[in-house]
Amino acid sequence: MSRVVMIVIGALLGLFVVFNFLLPLLAGLFKLALIVGLIALVLFVVVTVMSKSSRSQ
Repeated sequence: MSRVVMIVIGALLGLFVVFNFLLPLLAGLFKLALIVGLIALVLFVVVTVMSKSSRSQ
């Protein structure tokens, strides 16, 4: 009986850790990667436009 109780408590604690720590961490990492990617894209576009405009003159 105590083994079943410990399995249930372990499963509940595992779900608690997943939903309260890991999912927000992954969401935060995804947002950070998205922001860094957007900044890199903007820099790439700016450098490309500047190099094309300086080459034409």
